[in-house]
Amino acid sequence: MKKITILGSTGSIGTQTLDIISREPDRYQVEGLAAGNNVELLIQQAKQFHAKMVCVSTRSLAEEAKAALPAGTKVVFGDEGLIEIAASTDANYVVTAIVGSRGLPATLAAIDAGKTIGLANKETLVTAGHLVMRRAAERGVPILPIDSEHSAIFQCLNGERRSDVKQITLTASGGSFRDRTRVELEGVTVAEALNHPNWSMGAKVTIDSATMANKGLEVIEAHWLFDLPYDQIKVLIHPESIIHSYVEFIDHSIVAQLGMPDMRVPIQYALTYPERRSTPTEALDLAKLAALHFREMDFDRYPCLRFAYESGRTGRSAPTVFNAANETAVARFLDGKISFLEIEHVIASVLNRHDVIDVPDIEAIAEVDAWARRAALSF
Repeated sequence: MKKITILGSTGSIGTQTLDIISREPDRYQVEGLAAGNNVELLIQQAKQFHAKMVCVSTRSLAEEAKAALPAGTKVVFGDEGLIEIAASTDANYVVTAIVGSRGLPATLAAIDAGKTIGLANKETLVTAGHLVMRRAAERGVPILPIDSEHSAIFQCLNGERRSDVKQITLTASGGSFRDRTRVELEGVTVAEALNHPNWSMGAKVTIDSATMANKGLEVIEAHWLFDLPYDQIKVLIHPESIIHSYVEFIDHSIVAQLGMPDMRVPIQYALTYPERRSTPTEALDLAKLAALHFREMDFDRYPCLRFAYESGRTGRSAPTVFNAANETAVARFLDGKISFLEIEHVIASVLNRHDVIDVPDIEAIAEVDAWARRAALSF
């Protein structure tokens, strides 16, 4: 039986992970569930799956959860609680699905505790890929990708020699505004930006999809996961989201992973790897689909993707600044403080003001991250 802790259990990835678990309860045991402020859903999840420990963001929410849960359920809160639930339970597998850089310390704690990581928190590798991958290698901890694009590449590389890889291509849906020009993006609303045509995701990831910052984060994540230089990582717009990503080898053969756009497939593959199990998802019918479409990536149309590539190639503190500036800008857009197009202006402004430095440890990363957020708020 696989014992699992889920960081971000009330979000899109977390709820779909629990859906997978609920369908084969004899295969899984839920040890811990961590959420932010959605204490009502967390309480329901903890009761249904008999979680031994839960974590929420604040002391007051912890008191609310404690009053509603069985006496034997341990309740923790805050960043320290997140680290505790990641490392101290009997779980041998931790799904890290918290959106944003808050997932980094908890992920490192889980790695130090020797737990296999199902990684759905791309910001962890964006801000600290050099630390995370080194620590995982030192501890002998597998990091299994949950994002559909990285899961696809992971599957395509099974049994292949990395020296035979010419390049990998991450596909992108194009987001909510893929059929709009930049002129048509003036004055778009939050509701419009959150209307993703293919995927059901949280608000932050959906906005990132519309700006293509999300694909930029995935490019940096792929660099660390697959140990590839940025010149070997490409992005292609594929509106149907049927080809989740593909690998081209030096003989010009291409191996791709296809499937309907349903995150439960890569989630389950990460949970059961190397075994495959039946999923409750719709089967892909290519004859019914009839056609697939592709577009070259336009870095002028999507400057956030260009910023990500530039930050990744620069390395050191630049990816941390890119991520922090983007997180802050997206939050301000969702709060109605800036316009959609101003997201990219905030990121560019912060990157231009930053003097790149080495970030040898998590403390240095935290300092750079905090500076970038302050700078993004001053825009």
